[in-house]
Amino acid sequence: MNGCLILLIFLPFLMAVAASFVGEKRQSLRQGLVIFSCFVSFVLSLLLLFASFESEMHFTLGLFSFRVGDLQAVYGLVTSFMWLCAAMLSPQYFNGHHHLARYDLFFLLTLGATLGVFYSADLITTFTFFEVMSLTSYAWVVQEEDKEAMAAGKTYLTVAVLGGMVCLMGLFLLYHITGTLQIAELSAVLAGKEKTPMLYVAAFCMLFGFGAKAGMFPLHIWLPKAHPVAPAPASALLSGVLTKTGVFGILVITTELLAGDPIWNWTLLILATITMVLGAVLAVFSINLKRTLACSSLSQIGFILVGVSMISFLGEENALAANGTLLYMLNHSLVKLVLFLSAGAIYLGAHTLDLNKLRGYGRKRPLLMICFLIGACSLAGIPGMLGYLSKTLVHESIVEYAHHAGFLITLVEWLFLFSGGLTAAYMTKLFVAIFVEKPTEDTPKGKKLSPLSSAALVLSALALPLIGVTPHLTADPIAAFMAPFVDGHEMHHAVAYFSFVNLKGVLISLSIGAAVYFLVIRTVLMKKVGERKVYINPWKEEVSLENLLYLPLICLFKRVLGFVCRILDGLLDAIIPVGIRVFHLISHFFADLGDLLILLLSKTLFREAREPEQRKRRKYIYALGRLFALWNHDEVETSTQNLMRVSDTLSSTTKRITRSFSFSMLMTCIGICVILLALLLMLFL
Repeated sequence: MNGCLILLIFLPFLMAVAASFVGEKRQSLRQGLVIFSCFVSFVLSLLLLFASFESEMHFTLGLFSFRVGDLQAVYGLVTSFMWLCAAMLSPQYFNGHHHLARYDLFFLLTLGATLGVFYSADLITTFTFFEVMSLTSYAWVVQEEDKEAMAAGKTYLTVAVLGGMVCLMGLFLLYHITGTLQIAELSAVLAGKEKTPMLYVAAFCMLFGFGAKAGMFPLHIWLPKAHPVAPAPASALLSGVLTKTGVFGILVITTELLAGDPIWNWTLLILATITMVLGAVLAVFSINLKRTLACSSLSQIGFILVGVSMISFLGEENALAANGTLLYMLNHSLVKLVLFLSAGAIYLGAHTLDLNKLRGYGRKRPLLMICFLIGACSLAGIPGMLGYLSKTLVHESIVEYAHHAGFLITLVEWLFLFSGGLTAAYMTKLFVAIFVEKPTEDTPKGKKLSPLSSAALVLSALALPLIGVTPHLTADPIAAFMAPFVDGHEMHHAVAYFSFVNLKGVLISLSIGAAVYFLVIRTVLMKKVGERKVYINPWKEEVSLENLLYLPLICLFKRVLGFVCRILDGLLDAIIPVGIRVFHLISHFFADLGDLLILLLSKTLFREAREPEQRKRRKYIYALGRLFALWNHDEVETSTQNLMRVSDTLSSTTKRITRSFSFSMLMTCIGICVILLALLLMLFL
């Protein structure tokens, strides 16, 4: 089975290279290769899941360490299944599009990287594949290469790179504290140790990186921008799977590093609650189909992270929170798969995502209507759907902890129910606008879905009601199998999902949703234009955290940095001439210091030796003087004296030069140069 695991992770990388060699022109062959690769990955992940029922598997390949068991095995299967469904819709969705070979290349590369994250056994492997996944998925966001896509890609890549670098700093600190990054060993190493400030810094640095990918507030800014511009199959994977890699990392921090820690729990709960409410409010205002689903993803990540914080708050009594959170992750992945694929099916026929132009588009498309309705009901938590089971368990865990924690947790419960009501309201808005309202003259006629696209929609929607109506047969065993990853404890008794106590929470949410839909969406968020009412969005897209906070902060930082650089540049212009002058004086001082030392020694301890050749030199000068006298018709004595003065001057000057410290240094440098030249000649000749 180790061979199956390695093949599963690295097969998509190999097939991506093969697909790129097929090229742009042979589109059918390349897309068939992509679908085949995803199908093989699905089969391999299914085999690994069955094998993990008996015992978990570990495998090491160089620096990478992998594990198959509990949540990792399930999410490996979910990842492969979602990629297969997205690949099945792609041929019809991308018919006539450009740069498809590039899309297919990065489609498979991202599959391999995502599987590497979920099957990782240590945080180095997690981080490596996490960063590869972030970079390869960037190509999805900028696939259309228009202005909106490039702007969204810029935001996406900025958040991904910053998050990755901060996360890496956290991993460095964590390794310094624990001496290991093996996920299974972290809890044992830290057991009994005092929580040091460095551990908190490491944990929050990692939260920055993983929270950025999950779409957690305040690092969510990429999510509402990237989903609407990315192709629908890619949006389904961005929302349904890639955000869960971030949740995967946050689960590791919560259960392995800071389990039960109040500082961590409250921080995570506050951020999760803001994310949950903010995403739901943005979705209510949106009038773009995919943007509404993107803001919905933001809200649902908040719901999931509320459940993660409850796992840690409840400790040994966390069975409800653990099972509910894990099922919520599964529900959100499958829901966003069916909803974004449905949005893709709508877009490929209508070529618009504006709700005012899509009104009544799906009235005569029963298959599309049913699949979209299943996803909407599961997201809103309607009984009979997987979403109802997961939302009920998380809600009951909040109620359970509220008995011990007081008003603040009760406030979180109210916001949980309120956000659930907003979810029902905006999903009702989408369904009524597209499938219930009468078409207008501007409503596109659309096109019929191909059998392959229809199969992708049906497969993506099928699991939600099947699990929802058989909770004890399917949902409970699935959650129990995944629970060990988050240190989840066993249920003391079976949950009566359809009792009035558990139905009460969803009834409250649905009542809030109905009130918001009829009193806000149908009145405040609609206005009459001509003879009909249209949806409006008073919340402009320009009013965002990115535009109001991050970009001004970046501009301020650039200005402050530019001001500091100008000051430093001016100081350097003033300091450099002074420094050169000082260095010049120091150099002169040390150059003359050697000569001064030699002079002092020659005048004190040492005396100059007489030159034995002085007479011989004078003999030669007299002979030369006679020759000059004969040549110039001058006196011999005069010529000899002149030559003697020149000789004495040259001799004195030469002795001063050759006996100086500077001359010694010069000769040393010349010697070094000669040696280097000889070495170079030996090397090359």
